Amino acid sequence: MVLARVSVQLDSAFLLRPQHSSCCRIRCTEGIVINRVAVVTDSVSCLPRDLVEKYAIKIVPISVIINGQAYRDGIDITPKEVYQLVATSKNLPGTTSPSPGDFLEAYRELSNRVDGIICVTICSDISMMYDSATQAKRMAEGDLPHVAINVIDSRTAGGAEGFVALAAARAAASGKDLAQATRTAEDMILRVSMLGVLDTLKYLARSGRIPKIAAWAGSMLRLNPILTFSHERIGLLEKARTKPRAVQRILQIMEERMGRKPVHVNLMHANVPEEAAALKRQVESQFECVELFVTDFAPTMGVQAGPGVLALAFYSEEDISVE
Repeated sequence: MVLARVSVQLDSAFLLRPQHSSCCRIRCTEGIVINRVAVVTDSVSCLPRDLVEKYAIKIVPISVIINGQAYRDGIDITPKEVYQLVATSKNLPGTTSPSPGDFLEAYRELSNRVDGIICVTICSDISMMYDSATQAKRMAEGDLPHVAINVIDSRTAGGAEGFVALAAARAAASGKDLAQATRTAEDMILRVSMLGVLDTLKYLARSGRIPKIAAWAGSMLRLNPILTFSHERIGLLEKARTKPRAVQRILQIMEERMGRKPVHVNLMHANVPEEAAALKRQVESQFECVELFVTDFAPTMGVQAGPGVLALAFYSEEDISVE
């Protein structure tokens, strides 16, 4: 079993202070929850804007590089605009991860109102963001000695990563302290899964992630890859002959894993809202959904996977032991 990598900074001043309980949590009239523990994550997390705002989650954006110009994901450019460029441009847009300075800026901004920060990043096997966030934590030891910072490698990506960050934020909102909220996030890592279906292999070939001959053969056979994202593995799970079959297969796998348990689901799509709506109806009819939201598949992953991606991140609350 692979556990999350957690980098912890606990200074002596913090250890001497009493831990905050729910009495240190303020609920504003607008419904926004303010805690003494804040959560940071990256824009790959595919979190709905209303939940980001409700729990005051700080999003550090990845940038999309177009013609040498950097555009911050969700700030300077929309997912729809990115996918339109991917579909029509001869050259794929590039991406660049946030720098340690970007994470340090986020920590500094939050330090004015919190004693502890949890930063959840995309899997360190596929990105340098965990390293950048950890380096920023070390930089903060001198700049922000009154704040304790935990950096968590989510071991996953997309909506699954988002559920890890959301678990930490919800734990903090319920009055959990930094250590308890961190453990809640780690617990989520072991339980959340994500399955994705690609529309075509050609964008992966253009990105250099697979040989072009493999993409050509896949297109000839109308193969649609099914990808898996979890703490155990990120990569190709299966292949289906058509996209509808691939979609039915991820629903079948989800049912095999979840059974009849109530589930939390994040349905992501790469600029195919009609297909996402149809899949949402299937999920609603097949599962007991505690929550189900539809979000854009992170364009910084989509520039390699291409338009047309459909993905499901999910977990069952019954599997989670919350302290």
